[in-house]
Amino acid sequence: MLTREIDKSLYESYSDDIPQLLKKIYAARSVTESQLSMALPGLLKPSFDQLNIALDLLQKCIEEDRRILIVGDFDADGATASVVAIKALRLMGAKYVDFLVPNRFKHGYGLSPEIVNEAKLEKEPNLIITVDNGISSNEGAALARSLGIDVIITDHHLPPEELPDANAIINPNLRGCDFPSKNLAGVGVCFYLFSSLKTHLDSIGYFEKNNIKVPDLRVLLDLVALGTVADVVKLDQNNRILVNEGIKRIRQKKCSKGILAILELTKRPIESLQASDLGFTVAPRINAAGRLSDISQGIRCLLSEDINDARRYATTLEEFNIKRREEQTRMQDEALAIVESQSIDESQFAIVLFDDTWHEGVVGIVAGKLKETYQCPCAVFAKSDKVLKGSIRSIPDVHIKDLLDLVDRNNPDLIEKFGGHAMAAGLSITPENFEEFKEAFTGAITEHLEGKKPIIELLTDGKLDASEITLNNAELLRQASPWGQGFEEPIFYGDFELLEQRIVGEKHLKCTLKLINDSSIFEGIAFFQEKLDSKKVRVAYKLNVNSFRGNESLQLMIELIEERTLN
Repeated sequence: MLTREIDKSLYESYSDDIPQLLKKIYAARSVTESQLSMALPGLLKPSFDQLNIALDLLQKCIEEDRRILIVGDFDADGATASVVAIKALRLMGAKYVDFLVPNRFKHGYGLSPEIVNEAKLEKEPNLIITVDNGISSNEGAALARSLGIDVIITDHHLPPEELPDANAIINPNLRGCDFPSKNLAGVGVCFYLFSSLKTHLDSIGYFEKNNIKVPDLRVLLDLVALGTVADVVKLDQNNRILVNEGIKRIRQKKCSKGILAILELTKRPIESLQASDLGFTVAPRINAAGRLSDISQGIRCLLSEDINDARRYATTLEEFNIKRREEQTRMQDEALAIVESQSIDESQFAIVLFDDTWHEGVVGIVAGKLKETYQCPCAVFAKSDKVLKGSIRSIPDVHIKDLLDLVDRNNPDLIEKFGGHAMAAGLSITPENFEEFKEAFTGAITEHLEGKKPIIELLTDGKLDASEITLNNAELLRQASPWGQGFEEPIFYGDFELLEQRIVGEKHLKCTLKLINDSSIFEGIAFFQEKLDSKKVRVAYKLNVNSFRGNESLQLMIELIEERTLN
């Protein structure tokens, strides 16, 4: 375990009204006091390339009652972005707004020619707006334009060298774009576009002229929060503001009926909702529809204005999620068996796996689990028609999108198509190229790491005294949320005596711990942990407020527990 280094000058710069514990945590994350503000007016102002072009086109489409079609992605970020776009446009008076989401098994990812042809046939749009996709959809955008359909691309993925021929592209990661934060999720980009449109329409007197109430787009922030957390983007100050405001609205039940229905079904207390509840409870159920069938079910759930309709959709999503978990368990077990049969050990630089029975919609989750287990980039493939579709999950030392760029340049005919971020990517290859890709991919990573596999250790915020391991401090940390990617929830460690332990829920370790050299006793829980033989353990943990039947108590959420030798 490693301990974060505290920036002493930053620590000393904080005002006295910030508790000492939080000062240490913030200083270890290089966060200035001004960056702690979660006030909505602190949001960055829109400064995207091609924004004015997009606004003029949207204004024209709304005023002339043109048909607008939203084409999203088949994950929670794409689903929430689709709903934000639909609701925002309807609030601003657009009469003909519809959505179409690619089916991963039929159309593939993004604005493909297949989805454009279907859109033309079934929806006859005048304008297509992509959300959370499109930046690599050169063929689809070209086809749409040739058919007389205007195209606005909103995306946050890293752009290729050659951009699609769209009317306008809104993406903070475009070369030359001076929007200060490059960490917006797809739903965040979408929210910025339509917030800018509202301001634009208001400035020209559109709402007054058409007797439309100026919409308050804060009503969409619950969806922005969900999509941002679900996509695991960096929680810089701007994203923290968006997530914080969205969570506040959910706690007040001023949010999508679909979110309420999912939380109700999963028995999550809404009043104390945390960002982690969105990431581990709501998002997987939205995603499950896109992984196994059609994300449209998730979009309709989030669009529902009637709670009973939302409950019906939520029940369907839960059924998808149960099937997803079953498929995931099977694939993980099989993947681990393959790894073990190949004698892959801790020195492995990369893992590349394929099985023709694996489900294309679940390979990303399996890749993530393998990455966590073996601490190296993992690519997992499934068969999809005549190609293999894969998902890659990486480690901090390997920017996987850049590495795929390198592999593609050195092997021009190896990869059919690819895209992604620093830590995750998707790609397609032909079955006959699998072994060649495996060799090129692992070789490129090995060369990049210079033959030295990075040691990845749990990063903690150090030890706490017994006087600091309290319910009050657990509540303090809860109030300091949202925590997430790039603004990690504090993890502490200490040496304890294991007084009692028992297995609950068949696979989780419930235990009673006494701090070494102290009489203080604490309750803890470690998920997916077997009983231990040693009575002395080193524990990495989070301070958690445990609510049960109206009572709150301190619980240590154990991230790692290691046996220690008794002196």
